[in-house]
Amino acid sequence: MTTQTDTERELACMIVEVLNLSTVTADSLIAEAPLFGDGLGLDSIDALEIAVAIAQRYGVQLRAEDEATKRVFANLRSLALHVDANRVTLAGS
Repeated sequence: MTTQTDTERELACMIVEVLNLSTVTADSLIAEAPLFGDGLGLDSIDALEIAVAIAQRYGVQLRAEDEATKRVFANLRSLALHVDANRVTLAGS
C-alpha cells in the first residue's frame, strides 16, 4: 500500500466528512482504489457532494457533462492530481 500525498490525505478527510462515512477512515482510503462500484461504493449523489466541496475548498469546478470528470473521479489519486493541477490559490491562504 502506498502512502497518501498531502492532497490525497486532505481529500480523503473531506470525503469522509462530507459523506458522513462512519465506517471508513481517511487513512483507510487507498489512493488507487475505485471510488465507485466495487471500490468505496459511491454513487452520483456522493460525487455531486464531493464536487461541491472541492469547488468551495479549492476553487476547482467539476462538471457532470464533462467526459473527463469520469476519469477524474476514478480514484483518490486521479482526483488529487486534478485538484493539484487546477486549484485556485485564494488570497490570504
